Amino acid sequence: MAANDTTPLIEKRSIDYIPEAERHGRLFSQFTLWMGANLQITAIVTGALAVVLGGDVFWSLIGLLIGQLIGGGVMALHAAQGPKLGLPQMISSRGQFGVYGAAIPIVLVCLMYLGFTATGTVLSGQALGQLFGVSDSVGILIFASVIVLVTVLGYRVIHFIGRVASVIGVIAFVYLFSRLMSQTDVGALLQIRHFSWSSFLLAVSLAASWQIAFGPYVADYSRYLPSSTSSVKTFLAAGAGSVIGAQVAMVLGVFAAAMSNGQFAGHEVAYIVGLSGTGATAALLYFSIAFGKVTISTLNSYGSFMCIATIVSGFRGRLEVTRLQRLVFVLAIVGTATLIALLGQHSFLGAFKSFILFLLAFFTPWSAINLVDYYCITRERYDVPALADPNGRYGRWNLLGISVYVFGVLVQLPFISTKFYTGPLVAALGDVDISWIIGLVLPAALYYVCAKKWHGTVPDHLILPKEQGASPITNELAAQA
Repeated sequence: MAANDTTPLIEKRSIDYIPEAERHGRLFSQFTLWMGANLQITAIVTGALAVVLGGDVFWSLIGLLIGQLIGGGVMALHAAQGPKLGLPQMISSRGQFGVYGAAIPIVLVCLMYLGFTATGTVLSGQALGQLFGVSDSVGILIFASVIVLVTVLGYRVIHFIGRVASVIGVIAFVYLFSRLMSQTDVGALLQIRHFSWSSFLLAVSLAASWQIAFGPYVADYSRYLPSSTSSVKTFLAAGAGSVIGAQVAMVLGVFAAAMSNGQFAGHEVAYIVGLSGTGATAALLYFSIAFGKVTISTLNSYGSFMCIATIVSGFRGRLEVTRLQRLVFVLAIVGTATLIALLGQHSFLGAFKSFILFLLAFFTPWSAINLVDYYCITRERYDVPALADPNGRYGRWNLLGISVYVFGVLVQLPFISTKFYTGPLVAALGDVDISWIIGLVLPAALYYVCAKKWHGTVPDHLILPKEQGASPITNELAAQA
């Protein structure tokens, strides 16, 4: 804990390997961070979609829970990589895609961050607009300013806000649940059951995609933990926080949508707060909604910054990120997301549903490849310095990983059902979208079989940079230049 006391408030690292002397924090912070990131309005809206789009309460709740457990397990397996490698999640993808080839999924990750930041900013803008008596657009701009500040400060501040957000979120959700239970006959809602595979699997997909979408950056927030931290405990801490937080929020969304009589869509924040009445209580709830979004929106912006740094460092061989450069990156990222939010705020709900489901086509294959490589092929034995060397062990482009990834995306196309695209087999399956299951299972199996035959040499043990100087990976790159 001594290292924690001497660590500067403003983070000095970016995509660097974290030396053991700078490791700090406790597993409980992983639980609170991911619980705080999920106890928020966007998760409520996601749960509500299961009912808004045709499902009943009973089967929607079961479908959402199944999706949380499946997606949360995938997400937590990524989290467990952080303490062992001491690297951001997408840097480790160079082991499967090559130093240059990793840019392919990373670019798509950046698009994901922009989408989630924009959609979260819409809801936060609604809350701040109601709280301060201004328009939603002004609320969006206020929220964006806060995100810029917290993202620039970095890792320690993000974890602190996660702890605060989890406390505020628990209090707000307990109150909202009590109000909701007093205003509706929950038993009667649970008795209305009209099971259909399309609605049930929609609920499963909504929750699974919510959790899997954390995969590309979850290790970014566990990489400062000591390398001796148990992988099982890291898995449980991050996974439990995320699953519990998301399921609680989505359950509230399901009940709220079921009792809304069509008033929920388009007025999500106002309707949720309206459950509590008006006056000071409503003002406090608007504040809690906006504050709850700070955590996850900051994670998205921070992740975007590190993804851009990863892409640039892969092609240029070196990237020293100064505080000014970090600020410029963050302003560009948050500015773009804010513009998207301002332009799309009035058609939010339908666009968000299509966006979150369409994401699965691109992230389940990446996740499958990364996890199979880490746990089944290399078994945690990476050459960390070589991840920064285009001429090293992992090369510029790894055709095996890239080919399986492209296959994983293409094989899902016949089964996708979104506004953007509907595959030819969807109607034959009763309008059920099973693309994410295909995209998770088939690429995992194919990569495992192919990697067993054609994978490059695997080190006998995990190779870490020599901990001399302030930035080991940057020094490694400089020596190669």
